[in-house]
Amino acid sequence: MGKPVVGITTYLTRAAFGAWDVEAALLPAEYVRAVTRAGGVPLLVPPGASAEETLDAVDGLIFSGGSDVDPALYGEAAHAETTGIVRERDDFELGLMRDALARDMPVLAICRGSQVLNVALGGGLEQHVPDRVGTDVHKETPGVFADHDVDVLPGTRLSAILGDRHDVKSHHHQGYGELGAGLREAARAPDGTVEALEDPARRFALGVLWHPEAGEDMALFAALVREAAEYRAAKRA
Repeated sequence: MGKPVVGITTYLTRAAFGAWDVEAALLPAEYVRAVTRAGGVPLLVPPGASAEETLDAVDGLIFSGGSDVDPALYGEAAHAETTGIVRERDDFELGLMRDALARDMPVLAICRGSQVLNVALGGGLEQHVPDRVGTDVHKETPGVFADHDVDVLPGTRLSAILGDRHDVKSHHHQGYGELGAGLREAARAPDGTVEALEDPARRFALGVLWHPEAGEDMALFAALVREAAEYRAAKRA
């Protein structure tokens, strides 16, 4: 049957390389390496790609991290700390997410990606977590991952993958507001911040606010690739 193909959404941002300083669709290489190590075939999916043809070509999806989602998409005005909005990416990924969920395709949503998952299902976002918790523990230094632990809720899909406690690499200032339709909490940080969510009614729809690609733990990527392989086999049967 061949290895499962895992699509990974890309950033849309200004980037400098060589003699160039241009708008680029790019992705930190850790995502690609994580999928490859887990036994999958990574395929980068930039904003503007055809959602239908992309979903026909892949067996699972990773929604990557990045800038803040436009609050207008969940009915709020922007907080002073909400920055870097790229509406082209927001609109593309929300559509791709909804179409993937409609197919019950395996989805792993990371940091911003998990926020896209929540908004796609009608939920909202907490625009600036430090307003509630009083510290920058989830993003202490821009460009450097913060380390903290999370408690994984028993009986969740996430607990079957990671166990009941997990050390994570974090770099977010936003969190989840009201959860979208069908989603449930799957992990919390010590300060009470919900750090993961999942849809138990779907094959594999899991979102985490932390960055598993930045750590040594391959469990989430291995679980996604296993589900993608099963999805691939089923659609080719």
